[in-house]
Amino acid sequence: MKPFGNNIEIMLLVAILAAAAMVIGFGAGRARADAPRELCSSHDAVMQTLNGKFAETTVSMGLANNGTVVEVLSSPDGTWTIVMTAPNGVTCLLAAGDYWQTLPKKVAGKTL
Repeated sequence: MKPFGNNIEIMLLVAILAAAAMVIGFGAGRARADAPRELCSSHDAVMQTLNGKFAETTVSMGLANNGTVVEVLSSPDGTWTIVMTAPNGVTCLLAAGDYWQTLPKKVAGKTL
């Protein structure tokens, strides 16, 4: 296993792990009668809503082994959302929150 080369790779790994944890949590929560329904739609519709309502844009993304694409979106105001898009094009919201911070990029110990 090769070591991670930079903060972007580490942030992507964290996002994927967070998304996986949310998927597991979402599945467990759906068994409850009062649990919210999954929020899914076409990728275009989800992106238009997140951009239009919250000014969020994609800041990182990755491809999971099962073919799903995980994206982290954030806004200048600090709102953030994690979405997952299946190979069939259906995109589901996994998590959302406030106070997103973009960390400075570092190469060989130097901040860029």
